[in-house]
Amino acid sequence: MNRRHFLQMTALAGGGFALALYERPLARAMGAGQQAAGQGLSPRAFLEIHSDGTVTIKSKNPEIGQGVRTMLPMLIAEELDVDWSQVRVAQAELDEHAFGPQFAGGSMSTPMNWEPLRRVGAAARQLMITAAARRWGVPEGECSTAAGKVHHATSQRSVSYGEVAQEASSLPLSDASSIKLKDARDYRIIGKPLPNVDNAAILAGKPIFGVDVKLPGMLYAVFQKCSVFAGKVKTANLDHVRTMPGVRHAFVVEGTVKQAPIVGSDPGIEPGIAIVADSWWQAQAARKALKVEWDEVAGSASAAAQSSAAFEAQAQNLLKQSPAHTIRSNGNLDSAFQNAAKIVEASYSYPFLNHATLEPQNATARFNGGKLEIWTTSQTPGEGRRYVAQQLGIAESDITVHLVRAGGGFGRRLMNDYMVEAAWIAREAKSPVQVMWSREDDFAHDAFRPGGWHGLKAGLDAQGHVTAWSQHLVTYGEGEHTAPTADISGDEFPSGRVPNYLIGHSAMPLWLRTGPMRAPGANAYAFVGQSFVDEVALAAARDPLDLQLELLATPVANGSGRPSGFNAERLAGVLRQVAEESNWRNRVRAPGRGMGIAAYSCHSGYCAEVAEVAVDAENRIRVNQVWAVADVGRQIINPSGARAQAEGGILEALGHMNVEITLAGGRVEQTNYWQYHLPRMRHTPKMHISWRITDNPPTGLGEPVMPAAIPAVCNAIFAATGKRVRSLPITQSGFSLA
Repeated sequence: MNRRHFLQMTALAGGGFALALYERPLARAMGAGQQAAGQGLSPRAFLEIHSDGTVTIKSKNPEIGQGVRTMLPMLIAEELDVDWSQVRVAQAELDEHAFGPQFAGGSMSTPMNWEPLRRVGAAARQLMITAAARRWGVPEGECSTAAGKVHHATSQRSVSYGEVAQEASSLPLSDASSIKLKDARDYRIIGKPLPNVDNAAILAGKPIFGVDVKLPGMLYAVFQKCSVFAGKVKTANLDHVRTMPGVRHAFVVEGTVKQAPIVGSDPGIEPGIAIVADSWWQAQAARKALKVEWDEVAGSASAAAQSSAAFEAQAQNLLKQSPAHTIRSNGNLDSAFQNAAKIVEASYSYPFLNHATLEPQNATARFNGGKLEIWTTSQTPGEGRRYVAQQLGIAESDITVHLVRAGGGFGRRLMNDYMVEAAWIAREAKSPVQVMWSREDDFAHDAFRPGGWHGLKAGLDAQGHVTAWSQHLVTYGEGEHTAPTADISGDEFPSGRVPNYLIGHSAMPLWLRTGPMRAPGANAYAFVGQSFVDEVALAAARDPLDLQLELLATPVANGSGRPSGFNAERLAGVLRQVAEESNWRNRVRAPGRGMGIAAYSCHSGYCAEVAEVAVDAENRIRVNQVWAVADVGRQIINPSGARAQAEGGILEALGHMNVEITLAGGRVEQTNYWQYHLPRMRHTPKMHISWRITDNPPTGLGEPVMPAAIPAVCNAIFAATGKRVRSLPITQSGFSLA
């Protein structure tokens, strides 16, 4: 993205000043994609320098556990040239005109803010220099800065930023794009492992999460929806519920959602019953006393009839046929298979998954004088505001959104159904209301990671080179259109690196919400593609590392493969490094012990991983070690946060291998964690995290490390047992985590 940046300063009370960043034009990323955000951005304060020398820096993006409340202010503080001990971090309110895009998703916080926020700090530093130079009557070029002070070496004078903040507030700003940024060799904050700024509050149990929001006169609400998507209320014992202790309101919400074979991630308000009470426990107790007759076929009779068993049977039938829609086709596949010295075929599958955020979905809303305020944990608060305005028929300009730390997101909070529910119920109740979902709500009404089935076929020549590759995805959707995040790209590896290649899909209607989960698409397709590469390497009697490197070294024919943004050498580089660090070439080969290797590129990052596992006589798996090498550019901004992101990605991948969401009678069968087992501390392997530093702009780490972990472990299971894991969860193949 091309950006023009400039800063504007406005005076604040108490001798401080504020800086605001403009970007024009600017792209606004929503979820995994990007959309144009408009031309002009209005001023907003990014930082305040106080008279005592302390600095308050506002973190612009939602904090969902990925560490941006620490990382983004580090960028400003580095170029401002202050000590981190002087910095206080505050959460910015939603104001996309002032701050630009404010969202958490797609590993975009680093690449979108790496240069703009450093320029905010650099422009502020320049103002301090100008103010001090004018006070002393010396040239600005003779002044330098360090630790929140301006120094004049010739006269041996110095002054703190706080002392000149008032003078700086009246100075004009230079064009920020013309200010020279620091050389990386001079960084004092960037590149240093800093603890999360919220650690102390979290450890002390301070009220910093969405569920902790409290307002004067606030009531609490639960929202009971049909367990079959979009089912409507026929009858309910609301008169009895209204008599229960603490209950203030109980009413039917007709809903705005419309059923279709492809359901959007945020399709509207689902029908249901809202119960508003003095406390959440009173509202929940009243919900348990509800007796509701549901019209389960109100939206679609197909919704109430769908089941995992039926989808499995339909998918297996479709896999026997050619793809209904071709996504990419190169070469002559039929001829290549006819002439192949060896053919390898396999089918892979993976289930629906729940996001399983530890903090349930929640939001707090208050109407006052026709204006609406919302406190939200949304990953896309701007999109949430637009969604609320649309559903309630009010102006966006009448909605103020406060960003609150979330207890996990993983893509779930890219959707904003809970925001709309809170606003709708608060309007009806005419009181401030906090809506909090129960764990059962979270399981039944997620926007699930879609499942899928893949039929794969590869042809090898006599020398063990891959000459043909076909991949047929059976997914959810209608015709050539797929459900949200159920699609696959024609650039999926090894597209363009095999002379004869086909990838296509067939779709099945689904009356259920799906949506992005951490590393959308990649969290499933890496398992499929990298596991099958391991199978092909075995058939060719070759080391899978060598086969991968050979494919990556194959030149891409124009229009036949990965886009120009993909750098094969970067993926090959992390593969070579992880092989060296794990001693892959000399790996242990013994019954019950094995190592597996995999690599994947997503969200502008490149990662390769090796897993070492042990499998006992009862097929219980212990992942002993994982080596991960990631290439996310030339600079790791906060090594502490980066390691946490990488380790978290690996652990989430282990969780994905062990769980599933299934349907029966249109209902989700899993209701809570006792049926959906997240990894425990005992499942945590020893993790060796390394970075391959390359001369590329820094990119994010929320997604890139996760995808390769699953195939690395599954390939290690095969090495240990000789049994291939082709279906997730691993229980489908008779395995379990020890």
